[in-house]
This record gives sequence, C-alpha cells and structure tokens, in this order.
Amino acid sequence: MSGLDALYQDLILDHAKHPHGYGLADAEGRTADVHQRNPVCGDEITLRLRLDGDTVRDVTWEGAGCSISQASASMLASLVGGDGMPRATASALIDGFRASLRSRGTIPLDEERFGDAAALSGVSKYTARVKCAMLAWVALEEALLLA
Repeated sequence: MSGLDALYQDLILDHAKHPHGYGLADAEGRTADVHQRNPVCGDEITLRLRLDGDTVRDVTWEGAGCSISQASASMLASLVGGDGMPRATASALIDGFRASLRSRGTIPLDEERFGDAAALSGVSKYTARVKCAMLAWVALEEALLLA
C-alpha cells in the first residue's frame, strides 16, 4: 500500500470513528428527512437537511454500517455544512461524486472541491463498495428534491 493510500485509509477510519454531523439537528425551519438503506450489506442512514432560502444550512445524520458508509456521511456533512452552500452547488457535488465513484478509478475526486471525501476515490475500483460510499450522497440528493 502506498503512503497516500495509507493516509486515505487513516482518514476514512478517523471519520468513521469520530463522525462529523452525527446526530439529527432540531427540525426547525425548512427541513427534509430521508432514510436510505443498502439491502445488500445492511448499511443505513437517516439524513436531515436544513435549508435557509436556497442555501443548505446544514446536514446532520444518524446511521449504522461499514466504515466507508459512515465516513462518507461524515465527510459529506463536513463539506456541505458549516458556512452554508447553495443548493445548486450541493447538487453539482453529488453529480461529481457519483461520476467519480462510477468511473472505476478513471476520475479521481479533486481534493480542493471534495475535501476529505477525496479519500473515497479508491472505492470506485470496488463496485461492491460504491453503494456504501454513495448512501449519504443519495440521501442528500433525495432531500434536496423534497425540501
């Protein structure tokens, strides 16, 4: 394993052990709650999106599953939450993340755009794990449609 792969593995494990955005925030204002489950492996997540106008105010979640699904949710919450993000930007991130994970390793995630989630680029080489990494992102995509 290369040094970069080891670093990415450590980052994934750190997010899984110390998740960001874990615990559903109060359902105040305009919110959407979505539950997603991966029936193949049993991973599941409930994601709460809070909007302020057309800006994603924050993303919080609760769930259980493998390190990849939990780390991906944590990375997503860190990336989208905080200072807020326009809905269109969040949708574009989801599209870019999906394209990379479906690329089988040919489209790496840009660290400047995806932050810690770039560590999940290697998951695209393992089709059985792609759904694990996508779970929170699919939940956010659905929540954006509902809100």
